[in-house]
Amino acid sequence: MTEPHAGAAAPEPVTPDTQDWTWVLERPCAACGFDPAEVVPTSVPRIIVEASDRFALALEKADAGVRTTPGVWSTVEYGQHVADVLEVMTDRLRLILDGDHEGHEGAGASFDAWDQDAAAVEKEYWRANTHVTAILIKERAAAAAEAWGEPDADQWTWSGRRSDGVEFTAESLGRYLVHELLHHLHDVDA
Repeated sequence: MTEPHAGAAAPEPVTPDTQDWTWVLERPCAACGFDPAEVVPTSVPRIIVEASDRFALALEKADAGVRTTPGVWSTVEYGQHVADVLEVMTDRLRLILDGDHEGHEGAGASFDAWDQDAAAVEKEYWRANTHVTAILIKERAAAAAEAWGEPDADQWTWSGRRSDGVEFTAESLGRYLVHELLHHLHDVDA
């Protein structure tokens, strides 16, 4: 396992990802092979668990804590991001499921946009321990898989709105989460 250097200076910032990735809900992602049409809501918990297992393996690589390309996260940084994504998306699902949906067209949860780049800097992803990151992913994946196994047929259509106006249903949020996991697995396996 690679360990961060406690006294080491912060690495150069990564190139911020400013792309609106919601397009992956409508068409395949050529970069990672994700196809939203292939993700059914009931498969989300299984995909979450399988992805967390694959991340744990990626974090065992000798260079998991090293940025092999300037301006691009290391595997451990991607792992920290994935752990946070699991938590953020699961929190959003809970907001959707706890919202008032009865008799109100368009009613639902609202949630703030999340700045992944700010989170990486604030939490110093680059300092993370690979073993601890693997455990964190496993724990958050278990909680996420449990939460994503809860919605019943009608609840998959319930909605929430991000502060930038983008609306998700529980189903589309699940697909969005699956893409995040699979895309970042592609990032660390490539």
